[in-house]
Amino acid sequence: MTEVERESESVSVGHTQYAVIFSSQRTEGDNGYAAMADAMEELAKRQPGFIGIESVRNEAGSGITVSYWESLEAIRQWRENERHLIAQQKGKSDWYKHYSVKICKVEREYSSN
Repeated sequence: MTEVERESESVSVGHTQYAVIFSSQRTEGDNGYAAMADAMEELAKRQPGFIGIESVRNEAGSGITVSYWESLEAIRQWRENERHLIAQQKGKSDWYKHYSVKICKVEREYSSN
């Protein structure tokens, strides 16, 4: 299949959406991380503008979480959420050796289904 053929199979998203890509390297031990991660996912799901989340982490502690939002304003509100701010501080001090955040506009979406 050529690049052009692959491109023609893709479809527009249909509505504006943004992806927040959080890549990280964990520190050793749980130190309350799993409970906070679960709590943050549940909190995010209740935020206005939240669309969905995908996350994976390998045995070495490298991970990536992608959350999807309807607008940059929804992302800003999530970033500034009081409980999320607490989790961010805990992440910086206890859970992550390093991390990066990228915010992207989703232009196209396709899958094998």
